[in-house]
Amino acid sequence: MRIISKKSGVRFAVATLAISVSGSLYAQQQSAPDSRIVVNGVPAPEAAVAPTTPGPEIKGIISARHGDRIKVTAADGTSTIIAINEATRIKAASGLFSKKKLAADSLLNGLPVTVKTLQGGGDLLASQISLRNNDLKTASMIRNGTAQGFEEQTAATQALRGRMGDIDKYNVKSTTNVHFDTGKSDLSDQDKAQLCSAATSAQATENALLLVVGYTDSTGDDDFNQALSEKRAARVINYLQQVCGWKPYRMLTPTGMAKADPLASNDTVEGKAQNRRVAVNVLVSKSVDGL
Repeated sequence: MRIISKKSGVRFAVATLAISVSGSLYAQQQSAPDSRIVVNGVPAPEAAVAPTTPGPEIKGIISARHGDRIKVTAADGTSTIIAINEATRIKAASGLFSKKKLAADSLLNGLPVTVKTLQGGGDLLASQISLRNNDLKTASMIRNGTAQGFEEQTAATQALRGRMGDIDKYNVKSTTNVHFDTGKSDLSDQDKAQLCSAATSAQATENALLLVVGYTDSTGDDDFNQALSEKRAARVINYLQQVCGWKPYRMLTPTGMAKADPLASNDTVEGKAQNRRVAVNVLVSKSVDGL
């Protein structure tokens, strides 16, 4: 009986000590969290990190802008959407070596730019946008409509932008056609020379505007041909501005007409070759032309 009693006492003492130790550990856990505790679950999303990886350098003309994004169309007709933010540096060359910083509202449609980008998450962010001061002055004058001697060109551009309804108010002084391979929008060396020759000739005609219209043959479906005709027109208009020196304020919005208005029958190889074209029309207002 004593042995059993002693054992019971030992057991009671051990149990009491365990409770005491457990209570002590519990108190410690309440006062200081255990670093070994692992909590499973979905962490809160981290703040978006700005892209830092260098992206491609984009050269072209600003063809559209919406909010904090601009669309830059290159000489080959391809377009790139680029985001801008408060960190984007916008610089205009104001002299041989000097440059001045500009605000984002200086990024006007029709302005030739060179954009250095950063990429991340599939998007491009402009780190620096460079442009020429003279181009900015021209684009600003067109937008404001206050440049002496440019009133008629500006009014004509606004009236005809994106539509052909008032084309009968203008005389077509000349038309230059450049041609393309099936399904392509590349300009040949001969076409490039022909475009600059047409631009030089049109420069001598006071108040002349250029209307660029793209066409295709009957190969392919309607959606494909519409996109292709617009791409061909954009390729020509960019080359005229960037290489041939034709000013944006004297250029009407390019139009894609797909397979409409063929020059020849689409039933022959020769006819299709004639229809795969971009027409560069030199227009002069009838009120100025005297007719």
